[in-house]
Amino acid sequence: MAIKIEDLFEDVGTPGIVTGIGALVIAPLLIPAVAKVGKPIAKTALKSGITLYQKAKGALVEAGEVFEDLVAEAQTELSQEETET
Repeated sequence: MAIKIEDLFEDVGTPGIVTGIGALVIAPLLIPAVAKVGKPIAKTALKSGITLYQKAKGALVEAGEVFEDLVAEAQTELSQEETET
């Protein structure tokens, strides 16, 4: 079943067509304005994301070190228990 162009516009009607044409006319004016506002917002979001990543990375490294210390202590205690028996 092939899609026909008439099928796409059948239910749209005049208000839909006028809205579409209006959007095409206004879009070139709105896109630069939105870009001017959106760029600083996007940059701030990226900076926040990078900061969160760096903090999380540091926390994970620290947690890994704590875990390694716990494993080393547990192994030491196990080896001491084995030598005592």
